[in-house]
Amino acid sequence: MPDWAIEQGIGETRAARIVGGEIVESRILLGGITRAGARLSARLKSVGPPAIAEAQGAEYLLPKGARGVDEGAALVIEVTREAIPGAEPWKRPLAVVSPDSAAPAPALDGATLPFPAPYDALGTAGWWDLIEEARSGVVRFAGGELRISATPAMTLIDVDGHLPPAELAVAGAREAARALLRLDIGGSVGIDLPTSGSRGARQDAAAAIDAILPQPLERTAVNGFGFVQIVRPRLRASLVELAQDRAAFEARALLRRAALDVPGARRIVAHPAVIASLADRNNWLEQLSRQIGGAIELRADAAVPMSGGYAESL
Repeated sequence: MPDWAIEQGIGETRAARIVGGEIVESRILLGGITRAGARLSARLKSVGPPAIAEAQGAEYLLPKGARGVDEGAALVIEVTREAIPGAEPWKRPLAVVSPDSAAPAPALDGATLPFPAPYDALGTAGWWDLIEEARSGVVRFAGGELRISATPAMTLIDVDGHLPPAELAVAGAREAARALLRLDIGGSVGIDLPTSGSRGARQDAAAAIDAILPQPLERTAVNGFGFVQIVRPRLRASLVELAQDRAAFEARALLRRAALDVPGARRIVAHPAVIASLADRNNWLEQLSRQIGGAIELRADAAVPMSGGYAESL
């Protein structure tokens, strides 16, 4: 398993796999959400359909059912998809019945970075560019760009640019596959490549995807209209989905910037929605205060863009 650089932040754990000084894969794991792979002691709330188990105060859908387990009985479940915050808060996490005993999710194989620290290892590798790609849905590459949209049904990626269609199709397929790893996008993904009359270019585009994305996955052929569908395991919310919960996403990013600033008391100035998100979570501000060694004040300013918050000295 690849090594990860892991950073314990406020409200989230950030992880990145860095190759050649560049982030090639990343994850943001929100605090308070049970990780995929965790096995939980649960109670079967409903035999369904759909079957529903309750564990640690949360409900989990069991798409494969719970054969042989009576309603109200105890069982162990393994989380297969974490709760997805943001646009679909009603969507329950998923699990399957497990024959094993309860246990926490496997830890990432990597090293925990000191944070805050004088040297921003993730930032140097492109973390802030990654955050901007997540919030904007735009990923630029030489000769073109991707526009990524997360919908309830699937994540859609549109490829556009000024390269010749056959060349752009191959480059766009390669960059789309890289973006899936960098932005932690799983589930059903549709990629709209430029229409190319070249069967060879379509095959090359498909090969470019296969060369980057690891198994398991399912993929259609690139059709004559340039569309290809990919299905990858979806264990948690992607960075693009997390960014849809805009105020909380920007609040956590702002806390990271503030923690890396010079020590001392600070006033955080941000859009009112971001300030409200911070004000609702006193423990976040208490953690930041300990990290920077000073008191924290908040000031809302409607003129500040959602992503433009900053910390100033008191």
